[in-house]
Amino acid sequence: MYKAYATIATLVAFASDRLQREEKGATAVEYGLMVGLIAVVIIVGVSLLGTTLRDLFNDIAGELPAVGG
Repeated sequence: MYKAYATIATLVAFASDRLQREEKGATAVEYGLMVGLIAVVIIVGVSLLGTTLRDLFNDIAGELPAVGG
C-alpha cells in the first residue's frame, strides 16, 4: 500500500511541476492522473470485495440445481 501512495505522490508532484512550467500538455497529465486514480480505486475495491463476491457466487451456485446428467 505504501508503494501505491508513493506512486500517487510522485505523479502529483510531477503534474504540478509540469503545470507550473508550461500549460501545453496539461490535459494529458490531468487525464493520466485521473486514469491512475481510477485504477487505484478499482484495485482497492476488488481487493476489499473480491472474497465476499466469490463467496456469494459460490453460495448461489451451490443452491442451483445440477444441469445435465
